[in-house]
Amino acid sequence: MSIFDGKRLTADEMGIDIEGIRRGIYADKYFVNIAHLLAGLSAEGYTYRGEHARLPLEQVRGLPIGEMNVEMQWFTRRRGKTVVAGTDAALEILRHAAGYWENGKFVGTGESLQVWAVEDGDTVTYHGDVRAVQPVLRVRGRYRDFGPLETVTLGYLTRLSRIATNTYEVLEAARGKPVLFFPARFDLPAVQAADGYAYAIGVARYNYDHNAEVKPFISTDAQGAWWGAKGGGTTAHAFLACFLGDIPEAMLAFARQLPPEVPRIALVDFNNRCARDAVRVAKAMFDEYRRLKEAGKPEEAAHFRLFGVRLDTAGDIRDYELQPLGSPELDLGVNPRLVWQVREALDHAWENWDLPAEWRGEARRYCQEVKIVVSGGFKPEKITLFERLGVPVDFYGVGSWFYDNHGATNTDFTADVVRVCIGNEWVPMAKVGRKACENPALQRIW
Repeated sequence: MSIFDGKRLTADEMGIDIEGIRRGIYADKYFVNIAHLLAGLSAEGYTYRGEHARLPLEQVRGLPIGEMNVEMQWFTRRRGKTVVAGTDAALEILRHAAGYWENGKFVGTGESLQVWAVEDGDTVTYHGDVRAVQPVLRVRGRYRDFGPLETVTLGYLTRLSRIATNTYEVLEAARGKPVLFFPARFDLPAVQAADGYAYAIGVARYNYDHNAEVKPFISTDAQGAWWGAKGGGTTAHAFLACFLGDIPEAMLAFARQLPPEVPRIALVDFNNRCARDAVRVAKAMFDEYRRLKEAGKPEEAAHFRLFGVRLDTAGDIRDYELQPLGSPELDLGVNPRLVWQVREALDHAWENWDLPAEWRGEARRYCQEVKIVVSGGFKPEKITLFERLGVPVDFYGVGSWFYDNHGATNTDFTADVVRVCIGNEWVPMAKVGRKACENPALQRIW
């Protein structure tokens, strides 16, 4: 359940393969083997008869190990703040896939577990002490019923929390400017719905913390499947190739064919002359806009309102019109000077157009309201630089960085057994260096 809408996602809505999870096909095999082993020990009536338990032997001698009830906690050690996502998936898996097989039939025991969890969109903070983590999920119950679910629950929490947190951090770097979610091409289609949901949670958390109203922008319909959004986007280089590199003509065709609610964003780096082609597109679109307005067709004219231009210059080339200045590598790809050059060219383009006096004011507004979208290699460090320099960017497009999971962005989750139930008492039983921890955001689920 997200803290922002109070809606709990179901396994069906998330497309979770509960049957496959019950059969253990997604679990690390050792978890499945341990569950089978414990069931076998229970069936043969085994009770503890060892000599080296941490607890007094008189307290544990004869304990039925196969029926051991444990307390397990799930947590991340990503330093700083982590935006949590994936708890609904973990809860649905525990509810519907905890249990055992008997005579070819699955016997569910999920409802017999004791479960606590935070909500999607909650945050946890880690300061470097593994004995002071903030669990996002806590479960008590017979270990062999839910132990094999560790792999998949960790997987959902890790991936979704990573993307939600990376989204949050990139929005902070962008100072609340919209960030377009462009990573779909860098992973399997099957993950798009979960990834898009995690991105939306990250955006919502940023808005919640900063009293902002940043809108989420996704590129595929699948990315919005869990939260009812549709994909959008600009044009593609391949589309411009079909028009022989004639960007203005391509945009006129785009504007004629698509409904006006689709933003007209021209990709202007195809010929590696961004400022020139941005002005050419603005002129072609404005001329058609003006013609239709003068013809008394304001609804048709709305098709030719240029929303923005996108710069996606490859990181190893310099725009032809950007004269070398200082270190050549500073001018490669989408760089601050290139963005300023495009902004300056658009802001003053109208001054050179042959227009009657009554149209000059509207032409000026038309050009100066065109947004600038940048993409290609953007991540928090580069965005922070652009913002610090005051580069006139309106939207940032970010791709594979949303998946970054190393060093400071490592969001891997872990699950530990931290207590066992002896009689009616929950006794500490974590591996050395770990302990049961508390998190005030944990709520009893069932």
